[in-house]
Amino acid sequence: MGKSNIHIFAHSKDLKQHLGILLKGRGRIFVLADSNTAEHCLPLIQDMLPLDGKDTMLMAVEAGEEGKNLQGAMDLYNQLIDYGADRNSLLINLGGGMVCDLGGFVASTYKRGIDFIHLPTTVLAQVDASIGGKTGVNLGLLKNMVGTFTQAQETLIYPEFLNTLPKNEVMSGFAEILKHALIADQELWKILSSADYVDLPLIKSVIPRALKIKEDIVNRDFKEQGERKKLNFGHTIGHALESLILESPERDLLHGEAVALGMICECYLSMKSKGISNDELDRICSFIALHFKGIELNRMQFHRVIEIMRHDKKNKQARINFTLLHGIGASIVDQEPEMEHIMEALGYLERYPFPS
Repeated sequence: MGKSNIHIFAHSKDLKQHLGILLKGRGRIFVLADSNTAEHCLPLIQDMLPLDGKDTMLMAVEAGEEGKNLQGAMDLYNQLIDYGADRNSLLINLGGGMVCDLGGFVASTYKRGIDFIHLPTTVLAQVDASIGGKTGVNLGLLKNMVGTFTQAQETLIYPEFLNTLPKNEVMSGFAEILKHALIADQELWKILSSADYVDLPLIKSVIPRALKIKEDIVNRDFKEQGERKKLNFGHTIGHALESLILESPERDLLHGEAVALGMICECYLSMKSKGISNDELDRICSFIALHFKGIELNRMQFHRVIEIMRHDKKNKQARINFTLLHGIGASIVDQEPEMEHIMEALGYLERYPFPS
């Protein structure tokens, strides 16, 4: 499928010039944005697009995971048909992880595939969701159960978009940066864990390093046959916690927040397998608990979380499959912990005093 093609732009004039080259000679251009990015991010690039109502069409979706499903994809297919999209059309995904996942899936399957580019607008999307060619939609409460491996034509990183984000969205993306450090870059972990403040300036400064970790892994293992599974650290339990919260009326847990909690649990499993020491476990989990909120789980909910995990795409037969740490900055794939240890790991979340 080819290697990723990622560009980082510090200045709007450089992004505008590059977009002009990409759009030249194209048929109709479609911009997919959610209700937040249409309001806050589209104005930052509006003069870079020929938005005259004839050659460029805006397709807006509601923010949040609720529309990231097959019905949401069908709605976009119908808009593409109504607006006359052909194989020379281009879809620009302007948004966070949901927009990149949904837009990439629609583009990769419409007329057996049209070109698309990602313009990620969140920290999470700039270091993770827009990189690596995974597209997908949810099937019920099961995350990304239907999707494709299809590289974007290009991914254009413009950190100025991040100034539009609320703090919880910034920190949601920080969880993926932290994950990249823990699985593959001990020096990045030292930078993050020793910083006086975890704030947007720090996060902007490490985005190139964090996305390069994912880019290099993906380029070596695009179809996730081996090394790419390292990127799933924190996600086996994290996705299940995210799905559990989607069942409740509050629905107050962002993807990165769920991954952060998943990393605490999966660090515990790493300690049980002697991948990290008790001291390393406490240092990592204390750092996570300092910067992320917790959730309350009772033992009955443990069983529901495990039931959700049994549907995880990474599983082999009846065993739940994990990526665990083999040390800070090193990871090992295809681990199958004992069920009692998974239950203990969920209970381990209660150990740390999260901020209220």
